[in-house]
Amino acid sequence: MDNDWINAVQSIIGYKFKNHAFLEQALSHSSAVDQREDSNERLEFLGDAVLGFVICHETFDRYPDYEEGEMTKIKSAVVSRRVCAEVADELELGRILRVGKGMNGLTLPTSVTGAAYEAVIGAIYLDGGFEPAKEFVLTTMGTRIEEAASSTHQDNYKSVLQQIGQKMAGSTPAYVILDEKGPDHAKCFEICVELDGKRYPAKWGPSKKQAEQLAALEALKDLELAQEHEDGSVEIRQFQGE
Repeated sequence: MDNDWINAVQSIIGYKFKNHAFLEQALSHSSAVDQREDSNERLEFLGDAVLGFVICHETFDRYPDYEEGEMTKIKSAVVSRRVCAEVADELELGRILRVGKGMNGLTLPTSVTGAAYEAVIGAIYLDGGFEPAKEFVLTTMGTRIEEAASSTHQDNYKSVLQQIGQKMAGSTPAYVILDEKGPDHAKCFEICVELDGKRYPAKWGPSKKQAEQLAALEALKDLELAQEHEDGSVEIRQFQGE
């Protein structure tokens, strides 16, 4: 590969390789090489693992109130081949991917471009280690984590409120137990949210967890960021502040 191609590709990716062989392999489809081991398939395998770990770790850090099922849904949505292909298209990897003569000039399948994106992650990981690979993933995928979390919040109003609290006041909500009733095996709790020095309407719940969720919803409604419809569904609005 000539230096102009290497420089152009590194500019697109946003990472400068020490070993250009990793970059060349990452962008070589099996149809363009004589030996299959020279294609990007092995790097795709590695990159897929790195991508999954980065997304899982970032989701774990960003959404401390999300349960395993919710985090799994976010990961599944973000690391899907469709999303990988979308990112590959944004980076124009299809334009610089080496393919066989029979594929030249054709619109490449999402399986091919998505695999190239994962292979690039694997190449960066081998060349520079975990941190630059993580930076590349979060730079190209970061907004998609938020989008997936927004569409799969699963009525987790605590997590929604936490994100809004950070944007609105730079602080996280506190949940204050005001009262509790009933025997130990069947207690009910009255809990309110306290955020940025203000207390929001309290709610009762059959457990601390459920009472906290209901209190978070009340705070969102008070902030006019949630609307509860007659059918019981809840619409969460985007926070428009700075």
